[in-house]
Amino acid sequence: MSDLIDAAVSTLKQKMQGGLDDGTAKFVIGDEGAIMVDANGPRAGDEPADVTLTADAETFQAIMAGDINPAAAFMTGKLSVDGDMGLAMKLGGLIG
Repeated sequence: MSDLIDAAVSTLKQKMQGGLDDGTAKFVIGDEGAIMVDANGPRAGDEPADVTLTADAETFQAIMAGDINPAAAFMTGKLSVDGDMGLAMKLGGLIG
């Protein structure tokens, strides 16, 4: 597991203060790995999910730092979403 994934899991735990009650989400971060978010909160992992959000490491770090809004990253093609768009929007609101 990469240092970026470890740091991102920690940041997500602080931002979310909990998990997702209504589904599972996966962040795929370039070649670094993946993060799962479910009812138990964020953790490193790569399992099937209701929605998968994919971005390069630079974009993901900018989202975590609050430098770019997840919706803006999606609209500009820096973040791709596959699956439940409603869950992706809810997650974006929690972390953005």
